[in-house]
Amino acid sequence: MTLWPRSLLARLSVVVLVGLLLANGLSLTLVMIERTSSVRNVMLGNLEYDVATSVAILDRLPAAERHEWLPKLARGNYRYILGPGETGHPPSDKRSRDAIRSLAATLEGRYPLHFTAIPGPVSHIQAHITLHDGSPLTLDLLPQMPPVARWLPVVVSVQLLLVLLCAWLTVRMVIRPFTRFIRAVDSLQPTSGEAQVLPEQGPREVQQAARAFNAMQERIQGHLKERAHILAAISHDLQTPITRMKLRVEMADDPALSDKLTQDLDTMTQLVREGIAYARSADRLEEPLQRIALPAFLDSLTCDYTDIGHDVTFQSSTPTLAITTRPQALRRVITNLLDNALKYGGNAELSLTRSGANTLLISVTDNGQGIPEEELEAVLQPFYRIENSRNRTTGGTGLGLAIAAQLVARLGGQLRLRNRPEGGLQVCITLPLT
Repeated sequence: MTLWPRSLLARLSVVVLVGLLLANGLSLTLVMIERTSSVRNVMLGNLEYDVATSVAILDRLPAAERHEWLPKLARGNYRYILGPGETGHPPSDKRSRDAIRSLAATLEGRYPLHFTAIPGPVSHIQAHITLHDGSPLTLDLLPQMPPVARWLPVVVSVQLLLVLLCAWLTVRMVIRPFTRFIRAVDSLQPTSGEAQVLPEQGPREVQQAARAFNAMQERIQGHLKERAHILAAISHDLQTPITRMKLRVEMADDPALSDKLTQDLDTMTQLVREGIAYARSADRLEEPLQRIALPAFLDSLTCDYTDIGHDVTFQSSTPTLAITTRPQALRRVITNLLDNALKYGGNAELSLTRSGANTLLISVTDNGQGIPEEELEAVLQPFYRIENSRNRTTGGTGLGLAIAAQLVARLGGQLRLRNRPEGGLQVCITLPLT
């Protein structure tokens, strides 16, 4: 399993953050190295001058007065001892070598000098000096760098937070147009009739991508409208010759032939009407939005079917749910689905539930044979029928579900089909509350 993140946001965040941290860490390291070198040179230079001056003062003072001067000449990391000091091995650590080199450069030519290391957890040495009158003098020294200022960790922490903030802002600035573009593509539904215009803002490349996406949406909508208008025009123009043909058939002398031709013309009339209905469903809905009590609305539709003897039931888990929608379009959707359920299942069960804070679910189920899984998406296409016989009586025109799906998209919802485990088909409609 790879530890590399999968999302582009996480990957860019890691790359930018690691790059900034490495650059910041390298800069901080170079500054600290330079600071350490400068401080060490200054410290050793001060040590040379201070020790040379102190030893010269003690060398010129009478032996009886030297003891009084020792506290005055002592410093934070070294002091003077009148005596031979402690014995031991020569120092070997790097920090001691720098101090020894500096002290030897300033004292060795004028005073006998040697060094010993004092055992312990920190670097600790003693410089043994013999003054001109033969008196032993010991410099007890703890070679150490000056402590780090207390504000430095705070500054480093603030700098790290600034790096994190800058990395996050940079990645967010880069990813935001891309994320907005992804959301627009995901929400693109050519059958909804309402194109989501992507704002043409941001850098030049983002503006070009948004402009191309908006142009693509316009072309898709134009092609769909042209197709719907052609279908509507053909269907409308067919009504007149079909009517004339019916009149001529009624005047025919052969009753058997007249009945067969009348049935064919009725089928053609139904197909033309469904074609016109499908073309109208592809256009923008002109019906105004209305606030309706959805449970009462669906219950009235159910009563219309039960009054003429159809097996239709209705259940609602929210008896007082109100919704803002287009009632006639929703009525057409529900009646198409109920007609299909009664036609292929013999019964229909209509139900209403809340599926989220701002969405609701309407389902129509039947006890028929269902639809093969590989054809659940295909049946939503216009003029698609499952029956191999292509019989208009059993297979219909193939436009009922297509019209329902298109109208649901116009209402801002989504229509899905699924087969029930116990048998039959369930059509689920998800709609927004507003």
